[in-house]
Amino acid sequence: MATITTPPSLRPSSSTRAITRIVLIAAAVMFLAPVYWLIVSSTKSNPDLISSNGLLFAGNNIVENYTALMSWTQGNFWRWVGNSMLYSTVAGVLGTLVSVSAGYALAKFRMPGKAGIQLAILGGLLMPIALLTVPLYIFFNGLGLTNTIWAVIIPSCVSPFGVFLGRMFVDAGVPDELLEASRLDGSGEVRTFFTLVLRLIAPAMVTIFLFIFVATWNNFLLPLMMINSAELKPVTLGLYGMMSYFSPQYGAVLQGALLSVLPLVVLFFVLQRYWQSGLTAGAVKG
Repeated sequence: MATITTPPSLRPSSSTRAITRIVLIAAAVMFLAPVYWLIVSSTKSNPDLISSNGLLFAGNNIVENYTALMSWTQGNFWRWVGNSMLYSTVAGVLGTLVSVSAGYALAKFRMPGKAGIQLAILGGLLMPIALLTVPLYIFFNGLGLTNTIWAVIIPSCVSPFGVFLGRMFVDAGVPDELLEASRLDGSGEVRTFFTLVLRLIAPAMVTIFLFIFVATWNNFLLPLMMINSAELKPVTLGLYGMMSYFSPQYGAVLQGALLSVLPLVVLFFVLQRYWQSGLTAGAVKG
């Protein structure tokens, strides 16, 4: 395999490489420092959190904090984690399919009002989610769907950013000539979409899935408005409930926060190869 050598005139200077390394190291420290603080703090008791250095370990209270976590949540902590997994996974799968379908239609089909639809989607990117939460609650309450899993899953499936990404990925990764060839071979539009288009943009779909999955996992206001039952709470809402107690055990809450992000970390590592290629899809076209 031939090795591509960059001409000396196009290579970055030593000062540019040094500045780049410094900026990357600073960014890595900025992102990893809160995680390190969370790991350290989840092992401490309330007095240790106040009296000890925030970046150093103090007394080992891991077992005590875990016992308190299970006690204060009345054994519902892992159920809340499972609820978050259910909401995020179903919303991610359905939202990805909806986003890619809409993006494919906008990218490859002519339709009346297409410019207005695209403008509405771009407007959705700029609208804060909090503005839509109260109207959504009124709408779902009218349908009798509040305090059900669908009150969280259905709104989370709609992602203007996912539609925007879907259109960009389809534009970059699905040639018109290939679609025409498929139609000439007698393939219908539905079959072409599911057997050809989805395969071509599979890595990009993983990226959209992760965006929707993380947004649903971190969503707090929507479950707060929609869910009343303790059995249906996601983990974010459940941990918030722990803080409402008089004199809560902060080490237990922090341990719950640390345990609740582990599924996200595992998911990112498992899908790392796909979402990295999805993020770079369309960077080079032609």
